[in-house]
Amino acid sequence: MAKRKRLGGPLQDYLTTSEAPVPVAGAAPIARVAGEASLTAAFEEVSRELSTARNEGRLVQRLPLERIEATWLMRDRTHPGTGNDPDFAALLDSLRRNGQRTPIEVVDLGQGRFGLISGWRRLTALTRLRDETGEARFDTVLALLRQPASSEEAYVAMVEENEIRLGLSYYERARIAARAVEAGVFPSTRVALQSLFASASRAKRSKIGSFLALYHALGDAVQFPQALTERLGLALAKVIEADDSAGARLLAQLEDVKTDTVEAEQSLISAFVEGETAQSAQGLTASDGMVRRREPKTVSIPAKNEICPGVFLTQNRVGLQLSGPAVDPAFRNRLEDWLRGMAEE
Repeated sequence: MAKRKRLGGPLQDYLTTSEAPVPVAGAAPIARVAGEASLTAAFEEVSRELSTARNEGRLVQRLPLERIEATWLMRDRTHPGTGNDPDFAALLDSLRRNGQRTPIEVVDLGQGRFGLISGWRRLTALTRLRDETGEARFDTVLALLRQPASSEEAYVAMVEENEIRLGLSYYERARIAARAVEAGVFPSTRVALQSLFASASRAKRSKIGSFLALYHALGDAVQFPQALTERLGLALAKVIEADDSAGARLLAQLEDVKTDTVEAEQSLISAFVEGETAQSAQGLTASDGMVRRREPKTVSIPAKNEICPGVFLTQNRVGLQLSGPAVDPAFRNRLEDWLRGMAEE
C-alpha cells in the first residue's frame, strides 16, 4: 500500500500563529491636525472664560491675608469688632467651626497687593484666628476681585455691603460721609449723602444729615458710635442746634472722662442731653401772656491750641490743661522744674 504524504509547506505556515504585530493604518494627517486645533480652541475658550470671570468679580480667589491692605479705603466703621461684641463673637465662632463662606471684596493694586473694599470684619476675624490658633487654614481669605471705575464707586460698594449685612448706625453713616468729603472723594456732603445712600429714603438721608452736625462737633471722641441710637442722637442734635457751645462742652466731657464702656458713654451723653434740656426749659418764662426764651448763660468754650509740636493747651471753666502725644513723664518733669524755678525767683 502506498504511504500518504504529510501536508506541509504553505498550508502549515498558514495555520501557524505569527507573533509579529499586525500593522495598523495610522490616522490621516488632516484628522490629527483637526483634533489638536479643536483641543487648543477649547483650552483657549476656558482660559478666556476664567479670565473674564476673574475680571468681572465672578471668580472666587484664595489670597494670603498679608497681601490685603485694609486701610486702602477709610473704613465706615470705627472698629471691626471685639470679643465683647456679640455679633463679632458669633462671626469668630462661625469661622472657627465652618470656615469662611462669604468672600470679601478687593481691588487689585498691582505687585501682588490688594485693597480691601468690603469685608473688614471677616478679614479681622480671620487674622485673629490665625494669630490665636496658628492653623494654616486661616492664612488665606476667599475674595472676589472688583474693578471700581472710581473711588466714589468703591466707597459706595463698601457702604452698601455693610448696609445689607449689618446696618451702620446713623453716626457711622454721617462719619463716612464727612470723611469722604474731607478726602476729596465727593465735592460736598449733599453729594456724598446722595451717592453713598442712594437707596435710602429722603427721610433717612435727612436724619443722617442731622448726625453730620454731631460728627462735626464731636468727631471720633465718641468711642462707641455704633451704639448711639437714633433717638438719643437726634435729641443731642437738637440740643447742639439750639446752642452752638453745647457741642464743645460735651466734647470736653468726653475727652476728660474717657469712657471705656458703651454703658458709660451712653450714660454720659444721656445725662448731658437731659441737663441741657432741663436748663433750656428753665430759660422759658412767661411775661404778659407771651412766652419768651431767656438768653443762654455765657459759658467759656474750650479753646484748644497747639503751643508746640505735640502739646495742646485747652482752656475751660475749670482752668488750663495740657494734653497731646508729647506730654509724657519727661515733659512733666521739665515743666515741673521750670515752674519751681519761676516760684523761687
